[in-house]
Amino acid sequence: MSNRPKRTPLRSDAQRNRERILEVALAELTRSAQTPLSLIAKKACVGQGTFYRNFPSREALVLEVYRYEVQQVCDAAAQLLETGPPEVALREWMDRLARYAMAKAGLAGALREATAAGTLKSLAHGPLTEAVGRLLTACEEAGTIRPGVTTDDFMLAIAGLWLIDPHTDWQPRASRLLDLVMAGLRSGAPRRGSV
Repeated sequence: MSNRPKRTPLRSDAQRNRERILEVALAELTRSAQTPLSLIAKKACVGQGTFYRNFPSREALVLEVYRYEVQQVCDAAAQLLETGPPEVALREWMDRLARYAMAKAGLAGALREATAAGTLKSLAHGPLTEAVGRLLTACEEAGTIRPGVTTDDFMLAIAGLWLIDPHTDWQPRASRLLDLVMAGLRSGAPRRGSV
C-alpha cells in the first residue's frame, strides 16, 4: 500500500512532459547530483512553470525519479510474463533489475542529498517484492525453479548487484552473477528449464 496521495490522471501531453522530465532527470542526476533544475527543464524541452508544477523541489524530483525507476522495473515483471515462459521472464527481469541497480548507484549522490534512506526503502520494497513474488510464483508453478524460494531468498541471492561499481564495465559481471542465481534457482526444479 502506497503512502503517496492519489493524483488525478494527467492529460496525455502533460504525461509525456512529466515522463520526459523524469528521463532527463535520471540521466543528468546520475552524472551529477548538483545538476541545476533549470538545465533539466531545458533538456526536457519544458518551461520552468511546467517543471515546477510537476516537481516543486529538488527532493520531489529526485524521489519521483527513484519511484519512476522502481515502477518501470516492477511493471516489466508483468509484461515479461505475458510475452514468454516464466523462467525466461524471470531471467530477463533480472537483467532489467541489474540496469535499475546501476542507475540507482549512479543516483546515489542525488538521493543522499535529497532524502533520508528510510523514504527510499518504503518507495521500493513493496513494489519490488510484489514483482519478484509474481515471477517466482509463475516459475514455481511451471516447475522451472526449485519449490519454496521466497522473495527474501531471491533478494539476498542477488544482493551482489548492489556491490558492482556502475562506473566500470558492469554488464558482464552482473550477467555472470545473475546466471549463477538462475542456476541455483533451477537446481532441484521438478522440470528443468532451458534458459
